[in-house]
Amino acid sequence: MIIYNVTVGIDTDIESDWLNWMVDIHIPKVMETGFFLSFEIYKVLSHEDEGCSYSVQYRAESMDKLDAYLNGPAPSLIKEHLDQFRDRHVAFRSVLEKVG
Repeated sequence: MIIYNVTVGIDTDIESDWLNWMVDIHIPKVMETGFFLSFEIYKVLSHEDEGCSYSVQYRAESMDKLDAYLNGPAPSLIKEHLDQFRDRHVAFRSVLEKVG
């Protein structure tokens, strides 16, 4: 199992707008691509004094599926997020592999 993790730090004054947009619009678009089996979204609690952060984890069955997503629909979906929340967020991405 491959996990594509996107951690986003979002300005606190737009947190609820961002979260609603992610749940209602962005995540469904990502899932509609068919490259992921499921997703989960978590609020990061360990750095609340620095603002609000979320971790969105998408599960793919293989690196091939993730690579196809990253080389296909991902750039336009990332751009859509950037355009929607320009200068109001920071994001970084990591890839995890489930072991054991």
